[in-house]
Amino acid sequence: MVLESTNPSAGKYSVVQWATGNIGTRALRAIIEHPNLTLAGVYVHGPDKVGRDAGELCGLDPTGVRATNDIESIIDLDADCVLYMPRELDVDEVCRLLTAGTNVVTTRGEFHRPDSMDPRIRAEVEQACALGDTSIHSTGSSPGFITEAVPLVLSSIQRHLESLTIDEYADLSQRDSPGILFDVMGFGHPPTEFDEHRLAHLQGNFGPSLQLLADALGLPLDSVEVDGEFATARQRTHIAAGTLDAGSVAAQRITVSGMRNGRALLRFRANWYCTTDLDPAWTVRDTGWHVSVEGDAPLDIDMRFSIPLERMSEVSPGYTAHRAVNAVPYVCAALSGIRTTLDLPQIIPVLS
Repeated sequence: MVLESTNPSAGKYSVVQWATGNIGTRALRAIIEHPNLTLAGVYVHGPDKVGRDAGELCGLDPTGVRATNDIESIIDLDADCVLYMPRELDVDEVCRLLTAGTNVVTTRGEFHRPDSMDPRIRAEVEQACALGDTSIHSTGSSPGFITEAVPLVLSSIQRHLESLTIDEYADLSQRDSPGILFDVMGFGHPPTEFDEHRLAHLQGNFGPSLQLLADALGLPLDSVEVDGEFATARQRTHIAAGTLDAGSVAAQRITVSGMRNGRALLRFRANWYCTTDLDPAWTVRDTGWHVSVEGDAPLDIDMRFSIPLERMSEVSPGYTAHRAVNAVPYVCAALSGIRTTLDLPQIIPVLS
């Protein structure tokens, strides 16, 4: 779509919500309530959701738009954009949407930096964009907002950068998800070697975003490294998901480091903890982000999620979903191809 206005947000866009998990449901609500977006369709994976009204799926009044699991019916809608938010990437699905002329905004992390993509997948996606005259963009809260948008603003007052470190803190003590905390993340287990798959997952998610940032600053990275460490509970501790025995894993820290000239220029650290009574004694902050900039204009910034832990699961999906929704006009107005944060203007929302 080519817009007459210099502000893409001034246009009207028809949008499909693809998948309705925690983040997708929040995005669906935001589309329905957005003054400049029209909900064209909803794609769902669960058979129990097929045929249900979009409003019912996200806690709003009926919209008249019913969910489907048929990709052909989604393509036939000829929507301006699909908000693509499944648990797993299906490149064939994405290419079909792009080839059919539908732009894609996704919270999946595979498209943050084209040079970091698998060359075969990149070629397929770029060909689909060329055929459909469409674009695709990955964004969200983390990676995205905190690893790209915020650092670019903070670096705008620097002339010399020694390092930029982003710490993400998550207090999980009130998260009642034993399957995720104990079975997937390994809390409550004896500390052993860090799961290589989990390390590779974070490196794959955050490495390209840090590389993109470094490229923008004219300081390309030599490599991206990742490591993990544990802290254990000093005493038996009860949390919402269950019980942590003394000596079991109670906190985890994974650091993704963008290396240049033998030192970490850019770092993202994920700090997840279930108690603050830790061995060794870690310094942890409230849930949110802390950004430290060392340079000729040093900065030390706290960005806390000012909501009770009991409501975190209710509110936190919006941090990721809303940036993707707000990006829709800019991606629809962009040149065809895989568009990064560096290719798009600053994303300014139209608020309802």
